[in-house]
Amino acid sequence: MPKIETLNNPIVEQRADPWVYKHTDGYYYFTASVPEYDRIEIRRAATILGLGEAGPVVAWRKHEEGPMSANIWAPEIHYIDGKWYIYYAAARADEIFDHRMYVIEKDSENPLEGTWVEKGQVKTDWESFSLDATTFEHKGQRYYVWAQRDPEIVGNSNLYIAKMVNPWTIEGPQVMITKPEYDWETIGFLVNEGAAVLKRNGKIFISYSASATDYNYCMGLLSADENSDLLDPASWKKTETPVFQTNVENSQYGPGHNSFTVSEDGSQDILIYHARNYRDIEGDPLWDSNRHTRAQLFTWNEDGTPNFGVPVADAK
Repeated sequence: MPKIETLNNPIVEQRADPWVYKHTDGYYYFTASVPEYDRIEIRRAATILGLGEAGPVVAWRKHEEGPMSANIWAPEIHYIDGKWYIYYAAARADEIFDHRMYVIEKDSENPLEGTWVEKGQVKTDWESFSLDATTFEHKGQRYYVWAQRDPEIVGNSNLYIAKMVNPWTIEGPQVMITKPEYDWETIGFLVNEGAAVLKRNGKIFISYSASATDYNYCMGLLSADENSDLLDPASWKKTETPVFQTNVENSQYGPGHNSFTVSEDGSQDILIYHARNYRDIEGDPLWDSNRHTRAQLFTWNEDGTPNFGVPVADAK
């Protein structure tokens, strides 16, 4: 199979917080926040570029009232122990920014077919603003990583990790592994969110996004030795500068909320993220629907860390 030379962006228009998962059946499965924030869609394709042409299937719609009735954000699709799971955040119609984290499950070969079952809220130490959950397995243990506001810490969200007893339940302790502290993490809002996990070269990397969702949005990176205690905050080191950020020359603004996948033959690493192609936004950036899904090849530095480069320009 020929190497991918470039990926023509955007891959999918008006889809923020993109998640791409390449399954053992050879298909790429895609989900993301839709501009209406009212449903979860899935699509699949045999290639990354094919996701833009693939027809979306609605997996789940928001409730009319109560929990899960507003602002459905940042779904992720995972395949765990023979079942499909989608992790997502949702608020209530009477409190549209008071998010909690939820899970739906499906026991079928193709997640685009059949009915999803609600597994309920993922409970943490606090009933507070929480979102952007992801999960990964390491040495036989499944972990959950998410963003949440600690009532005792100034700011909007920090990143936490905990062990899981099943795909919808964590067990204590939950441990904070990063909070917004650098200048680039605290513009507009004090935010660490949108974690994605990458395992390579004896390390576990967690990328995350920081600051407001305008052109200041950018990505940082945590790393831990694969043999360290992942529930020890001291195991995690954070980059002092962003690893992926706005590039004015290429008209790419606010890249972030990423996921990772690989090329069709598995030989090349691909960063999936959203960004806008203009800087100035009228009103709240959350209601600007032009965060498009983009994809970019990335390489590895000699020290074993990922090199994401700069966001490439859109295809002409």
